[in-house]
Amino acid sequence: MKNIIDELSWRGLIQNKVPGVEKQLKKRTTIYIGFDPTSDSLHLGSLLPVIILIHFQKLGHKSIALIGGATGLIGDPSEKKDQRIFLSLETLQKNTESIKKQLSKLLDFYSEKTELLNNFSWIKNISLLDFLRNVGKHFPINYMMSKDSVKKRIDNNKNNGMSFTEFSYSLIQGYDFLYLNKEKDCLLQIGGSDQWGNITTGIELIRKITGKKAYGITFPLVTKSDGIKFGKSEKGENIWLDRKRTTPYKFYQFWMNVSDKEIEKFIKIYTFFSKEKIESFILKHRKNPEKRFLQKRVAEEITQWVHGKKAYEEVVKISHVLFGKKYINELLLSLDEKIFFSIYENIPHMKLPYKEFEKGVFLLDILKKSSLFASKSEANRALNLNSISINKKLIKKNILIHKENLIGKKYILFQFGKKTFLL
Repeated sequence: MKNIIDELSWRGLIQNKVPGVEKQLKKRTTIYIGFDPTSDSLHLGSLLPVIILIHFQKLGHKSIALIGGATGLIGDPSEKKDQRIFLSLETLQKNTESIKKQLSKLLDFYSEKTELLNNFSWIKNISLLDFLRNVGKHFPINYMMSKDSVKKRIDNNKNNGMSFTEFSYSLIQGYDFLYLNKEKDCLLQIGGSDQWGNITTGIELIRKITGKKAYGITFPLVTKSDGIKFGKSEKGENIWLDRKRTTPYKFYQFWMNVSDKEIEKFIKIYTFFSKEKIESFILKHRKNPEKRFLQKRVAEEITQWVHGKKAYEEVVKISHVLFGKKYINELLLSLDEKIFFSIYENIPHMKLPYKEFEKGVFLLDILKKSSLFASKSEANRALNLNSISINKKLIKKNILIHKENLIGKKYILFQFGKKTFLL
């Protein structure tokens, strides 16, 4: 079999691994990766484990995607400063169904069917006494306290410490690995770098109860430009896979705006192009970086995978309208209602009464009501700096906008600077 470790290593998808895993992976191996259902959608960070599952399948291994319907009731404390807010069982069940649908679509697109499981189906049957007797007895407190996820959690919250609920999380995840090892002959667990402590707990539990050797691999966490990881509970803006939370246009534009340095890393970890093809793409990009060849290639590949070919073609048209320069006035006037509605759905928008435009509405009054500016004075400053356009025409004063200015008697396209739009 082709060496999966080599494949993932050159892509930058391995951070830590248990010794001996290379030898094990020369044979067909069952692996599993867990997905946390504390939100109703996956995001860019959780797209990485999906990609890794596919790489393993492509090279002949069997993969399991495990949704944490039970562990989600507790919340993983790894890399968290405070205890998570507990979600109701009903909410978690809805989230689980939503994520299950997303995983099925993503995995079926590229590979054989992955087995989808929910740990709630077996953990719900375990009594507290059985868990403490059969699992808890194998782990001294000193062992648990040595885990980075525990030490960091306590250090970051010295006043309140760490609840027993959070403290037990690693043992429950460890039990998942033991269960899958017994029932599915699963020998390898993979997770983000923050999961190393949880993974090794499972490996240790399997060794103590069955005497078998199990393995673990972690991959680096992907961070946003501010250094914060993509995560369901992280602060700041996230890039979601659900089009209701992040529109296909915004999703596409995220990739188009990635820096040249980052895009060379992202094409390796977020696409399935071969090493030879990626190296040729990078060389082509470096010759004319201003053409953003890599950004376009990655945006096309991932947007089609996540949102489909039709959505990709639609956002390309939208981008051409918003950022194109040639014949833009004629293009705006010739666009049909369907495309304008698509633009409306994908960028910031607002509604105003049509009758107001019969007498005319001042530009600054519209901008004041919009989400583009915090105040009328801020909008006025932007106008004085020649930063405002209407229907792709630069506006230098507070003009009255009449119904004659509406495209198709219905739309006005405002632009602030190069990349901020409002319809």
